[in-house]
Amino acid sequence: MTADDLAPILVLDGGLGTSLEDDYNVKFDEHTPLWSSHLLVNDPDTLRACQKDFGSIPVDILLTATYQASEEAFLRTKTADHPNGISRSETSPYLDLAISIAEEVKASTAQIALSLGSYGASMIPSQEYSGRYDAEHNSTVQLLDWHRDRLRLFDQIERLKYRINYVAFETVPRIDEIKAIRKVFSVTRSSNWDSSSVFHGDVPFWISCVFPGDDYILPDGSDVDQVVDALLNPIHSENVPWGIGINCTKVAKIPKLIRMFENAVSRLASAGSLKEKPALVLYPDGTNGEVYDTITKTWQVPTSQETPKSPWERQLADAVLHARNQHCWRMILVGGCCKAYHRDIARLRAILS
Repeated sequence: MTADDLAPILVLDGGLGTSLEDDYNVKFDEHTPLWSSHLLVNDPDTLRACQKDFGSIPVDILLTATYQASEEAFLRTKTADHPNGISRSETSPYLDLAISIAEEVKASTAQIALSLGSYGASMIPSQEYSGRYDAEHNSTVQLLDWHRDRLRLFDQIERLKYRINYVAFETVPRIDEIKAIRKVFSVTRSSNWDSSSVFHGDVPFWISCVFPGDDYILPDGSDVDQVVDALLNPIHSENVPWGIGINCTKVAKIPKLIRMFENAVSRLASAGSLKEKPALVLYPDGTNGEVYDTITKTWQVPTSQETPKSPWERQLADAVLHARNQHCWRMILVGGCCKAYHRDIARLRAILS
């Protein structure tokens, strides 16, 4: 096997919100429903500095500070300038700033991914780890409406389609939401076709799912075979993600999850349901087993937690280097989620280089 036969590896950034908390002493609570996106409103210089920590490594792909950005979160954001919250019509400058900061701090050759959390990330308290949604957002049709409307917020950004390289749907906990996301984009040209819109499916997108707890299922109970079928099978939508993967999950679970994903992808390919290989996207939590409590907003170490045998970056790098030899993936994107700092990503890049 030659180097040309191996899947290329690109390095993503790490956990922005936890880096702001732990490296820049930023405090998030119920008064900051936008989480890291809140700094677009009140402290863009700190946000810029934190994202530059990752951009300077350098990473190959930098995610925008928009994970929690939604109409609901902006409306809940009360400031001196916006005592009644930030209305939908007032969001555009902040969303544009998120793209501008990423453009400014990334390396010249690096790419930008528009970060979009699941519906659960917009809830108070957040429910992307549980998948327990309210009655108004509890079906594929309802979630399609929400995701389509949220993407319209971003589509008003001037030249958005030409300023980003990927759209990243992250921490998705439910099968019906995966199917909804795939239906957001349209590849059918109509009489009112707007070639500059991000809705037309020509910007590659990925969907990454969350596998919390100690098992290997989604929060809604779906197993990996069901997840990969929802992600890739064309019977659910003509829009097939460029990439699929896992984020916000314990790093110790990544090797087994990759094997389960590979087996499921191979079964779809054998059935003739795949036209081309997907990319694999991996950004597990930068912890060694600590679990985030959405109620207390703290990281808790399970009492049964064993001491890891190797550092986080080595565990992840070993999993990636094994996966690239399996001929299953067109490309592998790898970085970190919560508690993965720029120091961790720099060490990960050094190993992979």
